Amino acid sequence: MGKTFKKGVIIVSAEITTLLTFFGGTGDLAKRKLYPSTYSLYKKGFLQNHFAIVGSSRQTLTDEEFRQLVLDSIAEEADNYEQAQDFVSHFYYVQTDVTDPKGYAKLLELNNKLDEHYQLKGNRIFYMSVAPRFFGTIARYLKSEGLITDNGEFNRLMIEKPFGSSYETAEKLQSELAEAFDDDQIYRIDHYLGKEMVQNIAPLRFGNPMLDAAWNKDYIENIQVTLSEVLGVEGRAGYYDTAGALRDMIQNHTMQIIGWLAMEKPTDFTDKAIRAAKNAAFNALKIYSPQEVAENFVRGQYGASADGSQIKYLDEPDVPADSQNNTYVAGKLQFDMDRWQGVPFYIRSGKRLAAKATRVDVVFKKGVNIFGVGGEKLVNPVLSILIDPVGKIEFTLNAKDTTSEFQTRPDTLTWEVSASDKAMTPSPYERMLHDCMNGDGSNFADWNGVSVAWKFVDAIQEAWDQKPATDFPNYVSGSMGPKAADELLAKDGNAWIFKG
Repeated sequence: MGKTFKKGVIIVSAEITTLLTFFGGTGDLAKRKLYPSTYSLYKKGFLQNHFAIVGSSRQTLTDEEFRQLVLDSIAEEADNYEQAQDFVSHFYYVQTDVTDPKGYAKLLELNNKLDEHYQLKGNRIFYMSVAPRFFGTIARYLKSEGLITDNGEFNRLMIEKPFGSSYETAEKLQSELAEAFDDDQIYRIDHYLGKEMVQNIAPLRFGNPMLDAAWNKDYIENIQVTLSEVLGVEGRAGYYDTAGALRDMIQNHTMQIIGWLAMEKPTDFTDKAIRAAKNAAFNALKIYSPQEVAENFVRGQYGASADGSQIKYLDEPDVPADSQNNTYVAGKLQFDMDRWQGVPFYIRSGKRLAAKATRVDVVFKKGVNIFGVGGEKLVNPVLSILIDPVGKIEFTLNAKDTTSEFQTRPDTLTWEVSASDKAMTPSPYERMLHDCMNGDGSNFADWNGVSVAWKFVDAIQEAWDQKPATDFPNYVSGSMGPKAADELLAKDGNAWIFKG
């Protein structure tokens, strides 16, 4: 179910039968990402006749007004008006206060009617595009008010990040959700896992025997993950000053990418085997003491740009004048497992850096120079997976120079996502919705991975809270971060591959 195959030049897709309810159905995420992504699934044939979409929020709307909202959100994606109209005819709206159990009666009545009208077989997905404080409340009422069906093939819950703000809050949320849903019914969204080039990590690792055999301490010097942004806080100080780069980018996106890089080889390519392989790595991640945090992690806060065109973080609107918030984090991860013994995983993420980039650099060992004179220019081979803003794979290898005397030089082999492939690539949210409909949890975070990431991040934040920074701001806007981040790698005899 859900597989796509070609018949001539026409793509035919197996239909998915489901009722999808969006809590926060009039919000920005729904309009920008969720409805266009659902429409793309419709155009590809995954949603045909046996589906219905329910939007829910506190806003007062008729079905017709809600359908117009959806039409407006998919206007740029529509092939023709008739097609778009047919799609939105499957949309319905219920005004709901998610904190009031009485409001769920209207939702239940509508769901049951739609289930019968579209022959949905009791299959239901509930998508929480609301403030995190409502996640547990909604889950509890979905069960107590009878919206979870007994006769369906599936009932699933999709949850936007953040999943808690610490291990303690995440554990509390997990307990609340577990009262209504089993863990294999909970799909925790990290849209980075839906990115095409993140999904390319698995076939690169496991589909090429050369890389598969070399993906370990015997051949790899270090692995680097960079998530750099050129923008500053951009009016989000209310949220960002309580989260910082550590909680906003490291705990979720970075750690989930690390999962694909550090995982053991799964027994097969099923979601259960993939999660088990990732958890073998997550459970081996070293949680640092305060002293180890000081040795292995660097924090930063951006200052003004060199030309004065960009202000420092402390001068941003709504940022406290004495804020200790980190807008940059760099650190070294260590895994206590045979595969990675002694191999550092370096990570960094920050705002107001020199370039926007999400990338992975796998630095292989240089090996012994057998060439003598002429082989002095041997470099560490590097496999680079460029995720954003351009999808690309680069492999820097040692080769011969063209001079008459024998000399070596590095050469880079490059593959880039073509325009035609890019046009066919599902957006991360489209992929996540489709995977959830198919019951594929491969690209969703499970509780074990989330809990380990929070324990790791909490240890860092607690150490920083105990010892306030005295050098903020410590990097210039438009640079690649504080000098201490370069020194962190230099201590090990390494350097960042991506210079910005």
